[in-house]
Amino acid sequence: MTVTLTGTSLTLEDVVAVARDDEPVGIAEAALDRMRARRAIVERATADGAPVYGVTTGVGMRREAAVDAAAPRAFNRSTILGHLVGLGPAAARDVARAALLRLANGIVAGYQGARPELAAALVAALNESAPPHVSVLGTVGQADLAQHADLAHAAAAGVELEAGEALALLAGNAFSTGQAALAVIDTVAFLRWVDAAAALDFEAFRGNVSALHAEIATARPYPGIAATLDRMRALLDGSALWEPGAARFLQDPLTYRCAPQVHGAARDALRFVEGQLAIELNAHQGNPLVVESEGRLVSVGNFDSQPLATALDLLRIALAPVLTAAVERTLKLLSPRFSGLGEGLVPGERSWQDGLSELGVAAQAIAAEARLLAQPVSYELVSTMQESGVEDRAALSSLGARRAAELLDLGARVVAIELTVAAQAVDLRDEPQLGVGAATLRAYVRERVPFLESPEQMPLPLEELAASIRSSAAPA
Repeated sequence: MTVTLTGTSLTLEDVVAVARDDEPVGIAEAALDRMRARRAIVERATADGAPVYGVTTGVGMRREAAVDAAAPRAFNRSTILGHLVGLGPAAARDVARAALLRLANGIVAGYQGARPELAAALVAALNESAPPHVSVLGTVGQADLAQHADLAHAAAAGVELEAGEALALLAGNAFSTGQAALAVIDTVAFLRWVDAAAALDFEAFRGNVSALHAEIATARPYPGIAATLDRMRALLDGSALWEPGAARFLQDPLTYRCAPQVHGAARDALRFVEGQLAIELNAHQGNPLVVESEGRLVSVGNFDSQPLATALDLLRIALAPVLTAAVERTLKLLSPRFSGLGEGLVPGERSWQDGLSELGVAAQAIAAEARLLAQPVSYELVSTMQESGVEDRAALSSLGARRAAELLDLGARVVAIELTVAAQAVDLRDEPQLGVGAATLRAYVRERVPFLESPEQMPLPLEELAASIRSSAAPA
């Protein structure tokens, strides 16, 4: 199904469809008409010789220099080439395509007065199979200049850029926004995995399901708590844990008892971030701005990515305690004091084998790295003398998005360990009646990771399980 760009209606689902599923892209005819009307305003300003930043003047420290009306193409080419300063590895294929899609949608919106021909070139590049090479390093978030230069150099190379079009391509945050959109979509799926893993933890621990009482959400009416309770109760539907006297403790450790609150807080943070992304996917992110009702261009600061960067900081902060809690539940299952099972979940009594004990150490190490990625970055670069001191703030939105993706990548490994340990503990119990969802999840784990009976089975295929968590929906 073709994703049709209007400049105002791009969604997270559209980004996934194009970036990962290679859905074709088109442009709405009404959007092309709007682009032509706004382009006419740019052309009038150019003909009048009015000083318009990046259109009839240079950019950055050369903003006072006039651009000869006869030489806009040379200026545009120089501007693109001068920003090809990105370094580091190439962005993943889906990230590059998401960035190009967001860039195309911004051009289609017409706020910077680019021609329909430029939008068509970007869409044509999207509809080709090979994504552009985009270096991941070199942006501070006050427009992803280096990454947009990569995109423009690859996708718009066949277009002779007219007045203002180089800046239209460069002055935006499509790279940060595309990265963030994919990270947000992946977080939605990841939270379903962590709910499922927590439910299997409850089965493995023989936890007290009073912590999942439906009245909790009435007494503390956060939407995230309510959604988490609904999910976990559904996963444990039919479990023997609901029978009177099934719980081993009156009150379980906090990471069991407070799972709905911790996961719920992450869901509520995610909802806010989704709202920010819904705006950013269709917002003007550049400078200048065509004000069609006034027939002129005005200098603005919409390239500042603080709204996006702040949201991404919040997302990572909210995910960090989810992973910390997952590790602690895992450690409790590995401890005879809390689980009532053998050390390291080794079958039999007083074995000298390590069993799964060292998985606890691995989980702690990985979660520690993930927590470091949760450190806020949106206030990191506070001042710079670049561009004669005019560009004196930045939000590092691209770094925030990249760290969100890296945190989720580590988180999948934490959950893989958590599920492996929980499945081992469940199997050591006396054939408990599992909830329907928990039973499905246990079977999913067992298809990939065997019950550990002997150290000769090590190492377990945990990377394969983690890859499945990253790429698949939770089975229950």
